[in-house]
Formats: sequence, C-alpha cells, structure tokens
Amino acid sequence: MNATERLDRWRSRRAAHLASLPWLATDRTGPHPVRYVAGELVVVDEHYDDARAAVSALGHSARDVTEDRPLPGVRRLRVPGLDVLAATRRARGRAGDGAVVGPNHVLIGSPHEQGGPYGPPSAASALTIGPAGADPGVRVVVMDTGVWADSPLPSARYSVVATDYETDLDADADSEIDSDVGHANFVAGVILQSSGRARVRIVKVLDSFGIGTELDLATRIAALTDTDVLNLSLGAYTVDDEPPVLLQAALGQFLAGQDRLVVAAAGNEGAEPAPFWPAGFAGVAVPWREQVVAVAAHDGTALCTWSNTGPWVTIAAPGAGVVSTYINCTGFGSGWAAWSGTSFATPKVVAAIAEVAAQTGSLFAAAKQVSATAAGSFGGYPGIL
Repeated sequence: MNATERLDRWRSRRAAHLASLPWLATDRTGPHPVRYVAGELVVVDEHYDDARAAVSALGHSARDVTEDRPLPGVRRLRVPGLDVLAATRRARGRAGDGAVVGPNHVLIGSPHEQGGPYGPPSAASALTIGPAGADPGVRVVVMDTGVWADSPLPSARYSVVATDYETDLDADADSEIDSDVGHANFVAGVILQSSGRARVRIVKVLDSFGIGTELDLATRIAALTDTDVLNLSLGAYTVDDEPPVLLQAALGQFLAGQDRLVVAAAGNEGAEPAPFWPAGFAGVAVPWREQVVAVAAHDGTALCTWSNTGPWVTIAAPGAGVVSTYINCTGFGSGWAAWSGTSFATPKVVAAIAEVAAQTGSLFAAAKQVSATAAGSFGGYPGIL
C-alpha cells in the first residue's frame, strides 16, 4: 500500500468512526466543522435562566430537561431533540455580550483528520531517551489518548494508572493501524527526549481514534492537583468561535492564582485567525491567559503551511517530521515513528520550559524566558529550534 492509499484509508476509517457515534452532532455551515454532543447545553449559573428560557422557546417543557453540575458554577442541561446551536444563540442573545453558554464540544487529537504529511505516522530509526536528570522536578501531565504499554517509551520515565492504558490497537488484517493509538506515547517521548527535568504522567481523555468530549477533558483537568504543566495536543473549533464553557471553567480553576501552565497545540488546518481551543485561550481576556501557551509548528525554515496561525498563537516549535516513541507493531520494527503536526511541536515547548524552570524559579517565568530567548522567528512568532 502506497502513502496516498494509506492516507486515504486513514481518513475514511476516521470518518466512519465519527459517523458511527450516535451522540455526535456536527455543524458544517461555517469554515470549520464544529462537533458537539447532541442534546446537551452547558451554562454558567449567572446565565442559567437565559438558557432555560431558550430551551423553552424551542418547544421543550421542563419535564424534558435533566440537569447536573459537572463543575462548580456550571450546569449541564440534557434535552433530547434539542437544537443545541439555536439554543446557544438564543441564550446568548438574551444574556447579551459575555454570555457563557454553549454546547458540550467534541475535541480531537490535533493530527486526527487533516492528512498530508501530518497524517499517519511512518516508521523511523530508533533514537535514545536517557535517564531522568538529577532534578526531575517539573510535573507534566499529558492528557491525550491512552498509553500503549508495548512501546519503547521507557516505563521508568512516566507514570500511568490502569484505566489510562490503551487496549484497542484497531489494526486491520494487514496490521495497518487506522487510529490514533500511540499518540500519547509519541507526545510523551518528545518531552522525555528533550528534557531530563520532566516527570510525565499520561491521562487518557481521548479514545483510540483521538476523540473526546469537552466535559470529560474539563472534569479531568479540574481534578488535577500535583501538576505543573499540562500538555494538550488536542482541540476543537467552537460555535461562533466563542470560548468553550466547560474548558474555561476548568482551566480557570486549574490556573488562576497558581504557578502552572497549559501548553496547547494550535491545530493543523492551516487556518487564520479562527481560534482552536484550548490554545485559543491565549488570546482571550481572562486573568490567566498568559499561562496558556499556544504552539504553532515550523519546519526549521518557515511555519508549516498546515499549521494554524492567528493573533492568539504564542510560539512556534519544530513540528515537521518529528521522531519519537511509538508502539511495537508490524510496520514499526524499531517502535519509533516520524510524525508531523502541532501536536508534536507542543511537547517540544513543554520540554524547553521544564529545562529552564529551575533557573527562573517559576513556570510562568520559564515560559516567558523560552519565548524571549527563542533562537528563531517564524511567521512573526518566536520559534525554538
């Protein structure tokens, strides 16, 4: 099977998986697909009455609605058959500017459906990951797909609980992998190759196809305690490019008043300037915006044509032909792979921050130093090499 055929199959298998999810709805009226959970509306308490009025105006009675509180100050309304986009816009119209209400968006691992050189990984020769340094004190959490146990990723350099392992390889009869299995292994391997100061923990929030909900991600973020840097090589577009409600609440809880960072992929659509969330929070007027580092990808010469850009992007890092730990399976004899995408530029920045954190005395200062001392400039963004 040649590279084009493999890419076409990779895309078609993902499209089939998305189509098989009965709870997934997609809006394709805008320039980018917006995916969300059907029949679910999330709203902060301040705008709850506006959300209920919007649901009622669309013909749903109170007995049609069930509610819960996934996060403090946020309610989820579940209404079978609800036109979620219409309800969102009605509620925002009632509440006025700054209304915090929207769908439970669906996120994808950022190389998920884009294809091109940043589609499926290819086999690569093995590199080396050394032992942890004398001060592996930066606690990094990679929220991603599950980790695949049979991998050259050194088990002594990362931690995981049983429920965060991946068990579905999703290979066909020819042992060709048609999912995002190994994405977390790859991301973690990039960090560990580049920094001996990082202690990595992998947390599964995406399925083997790289798909997860905003609610699942937000609740896992809200539960974090022993974390300094959160690597998010995933994201989504949102209704009217507004910030996603649940992620805004969770990230505010995680970051506000803390010396913590979120480093997030800018996405691979080659789009400007629509924000790809959660990286887009680097451009939003929230108190913790400077604690979000949005990462574009370069190829050593210029920004990659497929990398998202926009005023919300913070920094660029190598993202083309990155080599890292993958999984041990047919076609990947070394267990290593080459893969491209902002997903893999993101952990390069995490590693750079971990390396200078001890010198600066804070993670926030370390992120500023990495940008200020970047050796290159790509598309107007500081770029690490």
